[in-house]
Amino acid sequence: MRNPAVGYAVAWATLPRIPERLGRWAFTRIADRAWTQRGSGVRQLEANLRRVVGPAVSEDELRMWSRCGMRSYLRYFYEVFRLPALRPHEIRGRTQVSGVANLETVLDSGRGAVVALPHMGNWDQAGAWITLRGYPLTTVAERLRPRSVYERFTRFRAGLGMEVLPLDRGDASLFARLARRLRAGGLVCLLADRDLTGSGVDVTFFGEQARFPAGPALLAHQTGAALVPVTLTSTPHQWQITIHPEVPRPENGGRAQRCMQMTQQLAGVFEEAITTHPEDWHMLQPVFIADLVPEPSPRGQTSGQPAGPVRGRDRNRGSGSDSNTAMRGAG
Repeated sequence: MRNPAVGYAVAWATLPRIPERLGRWAFTRIADRAWTQRGSGVRQLEANLRRVVGPAVSEDELRMWSRCGMRSYLRYFYEVFRLPALRPHEIRGRTQVSGVANLETVLDSGRGAVVALPHMGNWDQAGAWITLRGYPLTTVAERLRPRSVYERFTRFRAGLGMEVLPLDRGDASLFARLARRLRAGGLVCLLADRDLTGSGVDVTFFGEQARFPAGPALLAHQTGAALVPVTLTSTPHQWQITIHPEVPRPENGGRAQRCMQMTQQLAGVFEEAITTHPEDWHMLQPVFIADLVPEPSPRGQTSGQPAGPVRGRDRNRGSGSDSNTAMRGAG
């Protein structure tokens, strides 16, 4: 649809009213069409999945994984559009959780927790589930374009019991606001496998260098909150949430080194889950250093100057967030 704002409005208004079986069938067809057209999002998904499944997998097998990935991703959107219409017992009944004590023990003690998630499964449903457990959460969201789409997603998440703070590049106040929530014993949930700030850290991920956000580990380190990885997968009729043990804080090194080590541990947890369920990793954007476009050199800098760590920007940055991409940019 040419106008994503209209498309989202129509979907939220109509999809809860049609039979679920029909809605799922329709979104599977949308996924297959996007996959067949093999636009930039699908090609990037395949480039990312190639790191997961390895070089020995044939192109036909890789295409099979990307088709499953697109179906899983469009399933996420269909379920998001229906989620406000689900009653609490339906959300609980469709959710299987393991490791819940890893999070609830922390929160019940009065200590804050940073839940770090990859772009897997249905993170909005996971947020709805935890708020139903009596734990209000704070999250951040990239400002989508057009603005009306961002505002609609913000209202949707607020309706599920989430506090949504805007992610603006260079906004120093956001970190302080999140830190206050954590020091008060709150729950902050952050997607943690794609850097949007331009100040991420490089980790080893599936044998390559990848760019992860520094925020989750830094918030935990600064506030004393627990850093808790959570991974999300799905079966045909249920959502599955795995709450992993807290990432331990390294005993040695400075702040930057400790945060880098904690982020690397996150990457290891995500890697294991994605290896088991490649189809549920919805990463249609560059995350590996090799896929990022280098930032332009500052004016006056010569090629003879020493090079620092490779920094880069997302090729697709500015076209909206992952949420916006699926409906208009995935195909």
